[in-house]
Amino acid sequence: MSEKQSIVTIDGPSGVGKSTVSRRVAAEIGYTYLDTGAMYRAVGLALHRANIDYGDDKAVDNVLNSIEIQLVPPKTADGDVGVILSGEDISEQIRTPEVSMLASRSSAIPAVRSRLTGMQQQVGEAGRIVAEGRDTGTVVFPEAAYKFYLDGDPQERAKRRVEQLRRQGNEADEQEILELLNRRDENDTNRTIAPLKKAEDATPIDTTNLTIDEVVSTIVAGIKKTG
Repeated sequence: MSEKQSIVTIDGPSGVGKSTVSRRVAAEIGYTYLDTGAMYRAVGLALHRANIDYGDDKAVDNVLNSIEIQLVPPKTADGDVGVILSGEDISEQIRTPEVSMLASRSSAIPAVRSRLTGMQQQVGEAGRIVAEGRDTGTVVFPEAAYKFYLDGDPQERAKRRVEQLRRQGNEADEQEILELLNRRDENDTNRTIAPLKKAEDATPIDTTNLTIDEVVSTIVAGIKKTG
């Protein structure tokens, strides 16, 4: 275990509860929470605003070189991590299904992947973080001491995402959310660079019939048992 990084990775598809679970796990074990997905959402929004061709490497690099991403603590215990993009608070804008799809598209761009992976690994150098995303256990932190992969029935995941959006005051159609979720799953799983998949040494957890508290308890127990 001494060769492993004191890092917990929690990967999985959209709507599986990664963010909430990761925040709570980090709080329980005294680690810092790293929301890698928020970083990809911020870049996806920036590229969309720039209205560039994603295949134009120079244009993508220009956008990446012109922006600054800052993650800030959530305003409430169960809130999402805040994101400041070049001085602008985009915390609410990036949590929509549309920006989720933008994040999926931008995450397949090599330059974006390389830049953000480097930033995330730099954060992880000090250890004691809970990193949540889609490739944190396979690509970003392959030597993490504790790895978990959350999954769940797509219909249940769509239902949870709709409930989350409505709690935030947004209108949401469950069938539309399900279609977007399935499309993102397909994009993330089949992309060439850092596809969504379970790390070989990750513990799988099916969240379909579990509460958030049960998932958190399972992960914390797994960490204590391994550690």
